[in-house]
Amino acid sequence: MIFEHTSVLLNECIFNLNIQRGGVYVDGTLGGGGHSLKICENLENGRLIGIDQDINAISAAKKRLCDYDFIEYIHSNFSDFKNIAEKLDIMGKVSGILLDLGVSSHQLDERSRGFSYMSNAPLDMRMDTRSGFSAYNVVNEYSQRQLAKIISDYGEEKWAKRIAEFIVNERNLKPVETTFELVDIIKKAVPKGARRDGPHPARRTFQAIRIEVNSELEILRQSVLDMVSALRQEGRLCVITFHSLEDRIIKNTFRELENPCTCPREFPVCVCNKKPAVKIITKKPIIPSEIEIEKNYRSRSAKLRVVEKL
Repeated sequence: MIFEHTSVLLNECIFNLNIQRGGVYVDGTLGGGGHSLKICENLENGRLIGIDQDINAISAAKKRLCDYDFIEYIHSNFSDFKNIAEKLDIMGKVSGILLDLGVSSHQLDERSRGFSYMSNAPLDMRMDTRSGFSAYNVVNEYSQRQLAKIISDYGEEKWAKRIAEFIVNERNLKPVETTFELVDIIKKAVPKGARRDGPHPARRTFQAIRIEVNSELEILRQSVLDMVSALRQEGRLCVITFHSLEDRIIKNTFRELENPCTCPREFPVCVCNKKPAVKIITKKPIIPSEIEIEKNYRSRSAKLRVVEKL
């Protein structure tokens, strides 16, 4: 299957990266290389490091970016950024970093990956296929309490306890092996009246399981801190999120970096001596235009936040 992914907020990202032609840039979520291609077009004597945990994404990006010889491809998760940066000797030298936290269209559409509730496939959802832990493990091995917690916390699903109960009841009869089996269980668990309006009844649960399988939220805050440390002065970090949980972590981490003071509010002056590390460029997140959403409906929930290193 051809790796296809429509780059979200592409022009907004390139504008906010404020690309210097000889700078060092990192695409921490390389995907199909759409954002990276645009970065490369703006570089002359620069350097680009492309990171992705999906080997199919790296293979596709290499083909798309074959005209550029200043790219280094790293098959890894961006959570390992600090080690990657130290090995490449770019700590404190990076002019810009981009993170696009969305699941690629390719991953959603490739049935065998099991990301989508719209296609029948084995329960998988691994972004890094080298991992031995998949959605099958979550659905069939987590306790009812654990399932309810992740579906509630990561999916913000009001029927989480009931869905978890139905999953456990079904798997006591036989293992839940496919996406459609899981969808059927969720549909039985969610009352008919609640299924009439709003998104697909399985969407939130699938999101929650995917986040759990790939530890998507656990790695975010520390990764942002590591990336800011690697930026040079006036270097920028751009992060695209696709749901409120991610966005909240990014927003709060950016605020913490801009205002790290831990002194009690009643203190007349700061005595902790913690200095701001960044300036927030986007006081409000940048969102896709109506035209972009019309062309790419999956972009509708995207938000771009940007900071600049002080």
